[in-house]
Amino acid sequence: MTRGFTGRRRGGKRRLPPGQYDVGPQFPVLSAEATPRIDTERWSFRIEGAVREAVEWDWEGIHRLPPGSYSGAIHCVTSWSKFDTSFSGVSVDELLDRAGPLPEATHAMAFSHTGYTTNLPLADITGGKAWVVWEYDGAPLPPEHGGPARLLVPHLYFWKSAKWVAGLRLMDHDEAGFWERNGYHHRGDPWQEQRYTGD
Repeated sequence: MTRGFTGRRRGGKRRLPPGQYDVGPQFPVLSAEATPRIDTERWSFRIEGAVREAVEWDWEGIHRLPPGSYSGAIHCVTSWSKFDTSFSGVSVDELLDRAGPLPEATHAMAFSHTGYTTNLPLADITGGKAWVVWEYDGAPLPPEHGGPARLLVPHLYFWKSAKWVAGLRLMDHDEAGFWERNGYHHRGDPWQEQRYTGD
């Protein structure tokens, strides 16, 4: 991830969080890792940890679940925001309903097929706030944007929306993921400018 990605600032929009600029039609590509090529025949997604029953889906299986979608803005910690995006996949609520979070579950660690991790309060991925998505603007999600599937948590900075997502591990405590161990904020709310530890 490149700190200080810049572009033309467009002021006066209430929907723009503080310190952000509207990137317009661009969709910048920023990654902590090299972009993998993951065959959907080998792809899987698993919910484990503090759940009644660990559950795993393959590509065909997760597509049989009731569909979910998100239309709206996304915000990157490097200061760009993109409006009017459209993603399709399945709601995290739908997935968690099948695993059954235990009463003590308070947080989740999202993990990717590449080894990337990021931590999230359970409250930030339930109640219609998060999805596992595999389509962007009606087309398959490109690998550089996390395809074949990524986590989407659009109300938090985009590093929380783990690319190439492989699962969620529910926990009874908070635990830092990759960027959080390297100085980024544990939650990452754009409206509160929670970019780095101490913000």
